[in-house]
Amino acid sequence: MRLIVFDMDGTLIDTQALISEHMGSAFRSLDLPPPTPAEVRQIIGLSLPVAVGQLAGTDDIDVIEGIVGQYKSFYKASLEHEFDREPLYPGAREALDRLREQKGTVLGIATGKGLTGVARILDNHRITAHFTTLQTPDHNPSKPHPGMLLSAMQETGAAPEQTVMIGDTVFDMELARAAKVRSIGVSWGYHDAAELLKAGAGTLIHDYSELDAAIERVLE
Repeated sequence: MRLIVFDMDGTLIDTQALISEHMGSAFRSLDLPPPTPAEVRQIIGLSLPVAVGQLAGTDDIDVIEGIVGQYKSFYKASLEHEFDREPLYPGAREALDRLREQKGTVLGIATGKGLTGVARILDNHRITAHFTTLQTPDHNPSKPHPGMLLSAMQETGAAPEQTVMIGDTVFDMELARAAKVRSIGVSWGYHDAAELLKAGAGTLIHDYSELDAAIERVLE
């Protein structure tokens, strides 16, 4: 059996504009200088409190919780009317369909998003049944701690040498390396391809049509 684990933001779904917009609104609502879109890109993938702490340059729990609360409020309100702002990347659904049909292959999620958000997105795109294991910061440390992948492997019974992490950020590649699993970086996400390779990506892909061959390559 092999376990193929996907990050979400920047890998399966394109939410950069949405995250940047609401992060800026959350900071401004508390009279704090908002982060730039470039700064937000660099923290996407971390759990929300960790990401906010880095953007705000503080470890003050009250400040972090205040920003997190405002961010969640803005994000939730916008999605009541704007479902199409969390789209799958081109080719993602087809790739998931192909992998789901492969005998001995199980799919998982490892993301900085909370479980409620993950469930909503998977349900909206009608791909909930594709995934056997969902790993989030609700029950794991933030990336790049290996906890999400260790939990996914324990839950499914997969071995490290037959597990692949697919992601768009340095945090995903570091997560894979810490858990001693294979990794594939995607070039269409939020961190540069050179950064992904430096962080230990086993290979890079530039389109979902390349994924199947890349999985075979890193598992050789």
